[in-house]
Amino acid sequence: MTEDTAPVQVWLVERMFAEDKSNLIVLVYATTDGERYTMKEHAITGISKTHLTTAAVEVDPDDLDPVGEETLQNQYATEATRMANVHDPDDPI
Repeated sequence: MTEDTAPVQVWLVERMFAEDKSNLIVLVYATTDGERYTMKEHAITGISKTHLTTAAVEVDPDDLDPVGEETLQNQYATEATRMANVHDPDDPI
């Protein structure tokens, strides 16, 4: 991250198993407008009390991808906004 680029807060909008690897969980975090997202993969065995999934994370803007599909963008916006309204960013999910 560059000095003049502020991190962007994104909210957990989806959690699923990786299609090709059943021992991985894929976490999708999106902006509240649903326009951008990032994905994080975690091994099921690697998830513990020391590595909690939180309601939100801050990421470098360069690590965000655009959400191309309008339906998915609306879904992500709805869920990210809901999460932001009911959770603190550091809440374990």
